[in-house]
Amino acid sequence: MSQISVAHNVEGIAGLCVITQTVHGDKRGYFTETYNRRDMAEAGLDYEFVQDNQSSSTKGVLRGLHFQIHYPQTKLVRVICGAVYDVAVDVRRGSATFGKYYGIILTEDNYKQLLIPKGFAHGFLVVSDFAEFCYKCDDYWHPNDEGGIIYSDPEINIAWPKVDAPLNIIERDSKLPLLREAILP
Repeated sequence: MSQISVAHNVEGIAGLCVITQTVHGDKRGYFTETYNRRDMAEAGLDYEFVQDNQSSSTKGVLRGLHFQIHYPQTKLVRVICGAVYDVAVDVRRGSATFGKYYGIILTEDNYKQLLIPKGFAHGFLVVSDFAEFCYKCDDYWHPNDEGGIIYSDPEINIAWPKVDAPLNIIERDSKLPLLREAILP
């Protein structure tokens, strides 16, 4: 029996999926499978993930919006501590939803994951005091292949939540181009 439920093509964006894990809890705590390839394949999500990444950040940290240009990655993202507002932007040329974004709060308590297919820019804002963010990728990171778009692009118009902390974004990310000026995958 599958331990996940999947919402396919969220907000009408082809390939973007929200996955909710089944949690088994009792007075001792809980148990959940964070990834089961068979369950994913049965849900039509047959990816071979090759790399796991984890980051920690404090409230107000905004990472992104990033993508790989020549070696695009499918990512399966989740939060294991705290909460983030996670965003995926469709940057697939010719897509009916090009430039459209989807945002979701991922927390340690809601057990949701976002599957972000190749051809999306990705970023997140930490909305809790601290957050640990984990993600699987179906291709390796290539350091000279990074692309991105500015988090504040007015044409995308992401409704980032307000946090009671200063926005903390590295200089490189604050100087990313607008979508219409970016080199896309």
